[in-house]
Amino acid sequence: MIQSRKDYIHYLKEDLRHYQMTTYSLSTHIKNPVIRFQRRLRKIEYLTNCKSRNPLRKIQCKILQILNVRLGIRLGFSIPINTIGPGLCFPHYGTLIITKNATIGKNCRIHPGVSIGTYHGAPVIGDNVYIGPGAKLFGNITIGNNVSIGANSVVTKSVGDNVAIAGAPAKIISHKSTVELGMFPKGFLENS
Repeated sequence: MIQSRKDYIHYLKEDLRHYQMTTYSLSTHIKNPVIRFQRRLRKIEYLTNCKSRNPLRKIQCKILQILNVRLGIRLGFSIPINTIGPGLCFPHYGTLIITKNATIGKNCRIHPGVSIGTYHGAPVIGDNVYIGPGAKLFGNITIGNNVSIGANSVVTKSVGDNVAIAGAPAKIISHKSTVELGMFPKGFLENS
């Protein structure tokens, strides 16, 4: 969770690095609404968590929230603040629903059609997790670090570290991590 300006800058850099970018430009802002949504989400987190007596910051935060809700509707995103760590990547836009009670670690790659929902508790997802298109994660479950979740999987039970799961209901199909399966760009996780 972003607690300071230093954290905010770190989150922005890690998010861009996951998109294999080093800088954010006006052309990126215009051409890529997913990155625009994500950067606004981080700014809203920063403005919400770092309390200020300046009334203009509250107004700025409200305006950004309105803009992001509108953009989120166009993209199909329903993502609350303070749920996802640094290094987040949404490769495409499309329906994506995350409950406000979920916790997602750093370097997570989430594809369209994913639902992370509440059913007697919310999922806790570790670091370096790949969530394939159409996956559904529900309940009071824990997903370990370096886990790959296959397309259209339904995950209702906890899994440990360094595995690949798939199916409905999801089962372990491999004891290989996201690094071994090549789910992230080469050398990406060594630098984080």
